Amino acid sequence: MMKILMLGWELPPHNSGGLGVACLNLSRALAHNGAQIDFVVPYTAPHEGIDFMNVLSACKVDPLFRYGAGAYDSKYVDKSLIPEGEKTVSIREIQHDYCKFVNEYLMEYKPDVVHAHDWLTFEAGVLAKKNYGIPLVAHVHATEFDRSGMTYGNQLIHEIEREGLMYADKIIAVSQATRDIIVKKYHIPADKVEVVYNSLDEEFVKSAYHYDDEDYKYLEKMKSLGYTIVSTVGRFTVQKGLANMMRAAARAISKNKKLIFVFAGDGEQKDELLELSAKYRISANVVFTGFVRGKQLRDIYEISDIFVMSSISEPFGLTALEAAHHGDVLILTKQSGVAEVIRSAMRYDFWDTEKLADEIIAIAESKALKKTLREGIEKEYMKISWGDIAKHVIEVYNRVDKHKEFC
Repeated sequence: MMKILMLGWELPPHNSGGLGVACLNLSRALAHNGAQIDFVVPYTAPHEGIDFMNVLSACKVDPLFRYGAGAYDSKYVDKSLIPEGEKTVSIREIQHDYCKFVNEYLMEYKPDVVHAHDWLTFEAGVLAKKNYGIPLVAHVHATEFDRSGMTYGNQLIHEIEREGLMYADKIIAVSQATRDIIVKKYHIPADKVEVVYNSLDEEFVKSAYHYDDEDYKYLEKMKSLGYTIVSTVGRFTVQKGLANMMRAAARAISKNKKLIFVFAGDGEQKDELLELSAKYRISANVVFTGFVRGKQLRDIYEISDIFVMSSISEPFGLTALEAAHHGDVLILTKQSGVAEVIRSAMRYDFWDTEKLADEIIAIAESKALKKTLREGIEKEYMKISWGDIAKHVIEVYNRVDKHKEFC
């Protein structure tokens, strides 16, 4: 039986975004293919319902909610934000304790492969490779270039990413766009990087869901008056390109008053976005829901007509698949990995607010176009399954240098 030490930073329900969801679904699918997995998280919390692998707690800190306590924002990496008893600690302090835990684990157990997710766990993965000679697979869900909106970002994080990618025997990138960044920005040989797309969360598809029109009565009322609902979901950070989307919203509303824009999420740019909506005099047509998850999030997808992913750089973008599952027409930036999978979506360059506005208006004013796009998306969004992804990942394990052939 294949033994995997999986190094991750979050798992549902203690996740702040798509990273934890992807890790959970990949691990479940690998387990169904015969893998034995120990998954290390940097906090202590129950994970009810996860019976297909062992979840190990590296540190005695509270779970990471919402923004990942700075894990996804370079400015907070060295700041003490995370509660640990009566004191607070930083991401860097947690990473050091995480590495210590992994080192102690490897003194007793010898997995066949170490699979590390993103820069947060790369140091622990490199430790396993250097000190114990265990093959390392580095899984890149996002780079510091992505998180900083393709500016340079945090030098320390770049160095950690570079070291992890150099020491890895194989690298998994969640899209061709991410692979290109790894090759061009970090000068990693192209044949070392494998593209393995994500898929829709299995629980999202299988779990019981019933739309409740009580949650968003205002939006229901506006829809009954002929308004088109345009939504976006995610952290309010520079990476997500939301300021550009707000500018596009102003342009679209100037041409079609019956548009409502829903910004679901929270983050450092919230005040800026509120100010922009006031500056452009479109506050009456913009709704901020705050941070949502679970049923409330699904209700937003359900009530929406159009879902926009406005990211400056989005390695994949699971929220687009979630919206597609609820019948939304998709508009994606060309800089999003999910656009490589969903060909029936409308696309635009993240900076082209004029084109985004025109695409929103075109969909809102043409039932035929909306129907055609929706039908095309429905045929595409479920083509990739986690079962197929797991088989692909096992093939990657099998190609790791000096690693035995798995059955």
